[in-house]
Amino acid sequence: MYLAEVKAENFRIYGPVPDSPGEGVNTSLHVVFRPGLSVLVGENDSGKSAVIDAIRLCLTSSADYFRVTADDFHCGPHGQATALEISCLFRDLNEQETAAFTECLTTRHGEEPHLQITLHAEIMDSLRPHRVSVTVRAGDLALDGAARELLRATYLRPLRDAEGEMRAGRNSRLSQILQHYPLMDTQGESDFVPGEEGDSAAPADTATTLVGILKRAEHHINKNPLIRTARDEINSDYLGRFAIGDDILASSIGVATNSSLQHALERLELTFVPEQGRTVATRHGLGYNNALFMAAELLLLGKQGFSPLLLIEEPEAHLHPQLQSRVVELLTERSSGSGTVQVIVTTHSPNIASSVPVEQLSLVSRGAIFSLAPQYTHLDAFDYAFLSRFLDATKANLFFARAVAIVEGDAEAVLLPTLASCLGYSFSRSGVSVVNVGGVGLFRYSRIFQRSDNTVLPIPVACITDRDIAPRSADKDMRKKLPWLAELDDEQVAKRVAARRERDGGSVRTFVSDWWTLEYDLAAASWAMATVMHKAISAASFSRAAWPTEQDLAGIEEAAAKEVETWRGNGDCLETAALRIYQPLRLGGVSKPIAAQHAARLLRDTLVEPVDVPRYLVDAFTYLCGAPRR
Repeated sequence: MYLAEVKAENFRIYGPVPDSPGEGVNTSLHVVFRPGLSVLVGENDSGKSAVIDAIRLCLTSSADYFRVTADDFHCGPHGQATALEISCLFRDLNEQETAAFTECLTTRHGEEPHLQITLHAEIMDSLRPHRVSVTVRAGDLALDGAARELLRATYLRPLRDAEGEMRAGRNSRLSQILQHYPLMDTQGESDFVPGEEGDSAAPADTATTLVGILKRAEHHINKNPLIRTARDEINSDYLGRFAIGDDILASSIGVATNSSLQHALERLELTFVPEQGRTVATRHGLGYNNALFMAAELLLLGKQGFSPLLLIEEPEAHLHPQLQSRVVELLTERSSGSGTVQVIVTTHSPNIASSVPVEQLSLVSRGAIFSLAPQYTHLDAFDYAFLSRFLDATKANLFFARAVAIVEGDAEAVLLPTLASCLGYSFSRSGVSVVNVGGVGLFRYSRIFQRSDNTVLPIPVACITDRDIAPRSADKDMRKKLPWLAELDDEQVAKRVAARRERDGGSVRTFVSDWWTLEYDLAAASWAMATVMHKAISAASFSRAAWPTEQDLAGIEEAAAKEVETWRGNGDCLETAALRIYQPLRLGGVSKPIAAQHAARLLRDTLVEPVDVPRYLVDAFTYLCGAPRR
């Protein structure tokens, strides 16, 4: 069986279900999982950890004792809730699981039997500290401890001391893992029989079980002459002198005064073996110790008979990107096929998000969860195949953004944040991610944010694209691609632009350039911006031979500014000047990204007004960031 759904009302960031449809927004938690690996992605404080903690509260957990507190109750506009409810629904039970939970199963007509675990909690007192009453039920029956133990989930916290968890010690995590390992109970009986000295018929001095080995070690330690001498000296010279009356105080020295299996396991620790040729292992860093810890947890999970469930928060902790990819490969492998582990992960890592198929992701944003499985999005099979090839770690930062600007090239990625900043819009303050798709699949990425039920995600997505229609005044060389487009009349142009916006919906809007391309539109926006762009493109043209020095740049920029002033003095229109400025990019092989880099440098020291920036960009900035702050 596997955990198929989790629901929660009035739990932390997640609010109540409205009493009736239309009475308000449903802010409760409802997340659907699939067998195998599921990954929750999203920014900080969006509700990912609350999902994991809801599962931990409803089921038993391997981590420290965890219970409902007053802080877990949702605080809404009308105050704090006094009751919360969490439910976990399991599907696809096999015969053994069905037999174990027979009395607890829920069966509806036309459905396979399923197991639903529900936790209900209420605040009992109005005075602090609050007491909380908790009941856990399976269907209509109270869930007893034995049944609940079968649903145990393994939890790896985000800030984990992996090295400490694998050390020897009382109730160590390693001892807990090994204690549940199959056939480990056979190691709890001692098979060591000590022989008398000089007795040739005595049994061999051997042991094979863990408790037997511990007993044997204890036996030989007690026979060691130095240990005996030290023990006798402690007893006769010191401890015995503390005795009062007929009291007898005596001590022994050993390693296993309590020779139980648990005691034996608590003496063990898990470490890396020394490198070849060395007798002592080099101490490894946090990353590899984390990997060792996860390997131990997976060892236990792989041997559990009932619903092995692994909850991992931020598996990327202390791991470099390549090791993160290896971890995802292992989790994917162990969560695939029959008899496998179900793994639910939360992450802030674009590397992990890009290593997992999109359909296995759920986007968490501001207390709402959006599964990216095919039945919930506008993505089709070709989109999923495309994204599996091209959605890399750089583009995957869109899953963690407050707003997303999808652009078609490096020039836009370099220049737009600076342009926005000049007008008082801050991409960093507004949490905007600029995703450069390189002119390929612009709308495939945007469909990630479009829902099949037309739900609007709280993440504005701006697709910023060129119109790609040359002005009628451009000569045939400048129209080198699809020259017939320049002959379209205004109505035909409007239809082409409208066609680009046909894919809009939900939180996705498309912003099409006012005239042609980003660089041309900037040059045609105002004489001030024309000067900036002419300086930038001239510097980029010089950069083809060698990167210009500060002195070179000063001369290039002064000459470009004078040339623009000359055109303006001669009565040339702005459209003609923009064509001249754009020509080296269109025909001269000058790099657009390098020109954008120079333009961004120049804009930092230029006073820019809204009139200097194309209207479609100002609209896009406003959509992504809200009102500007200048």
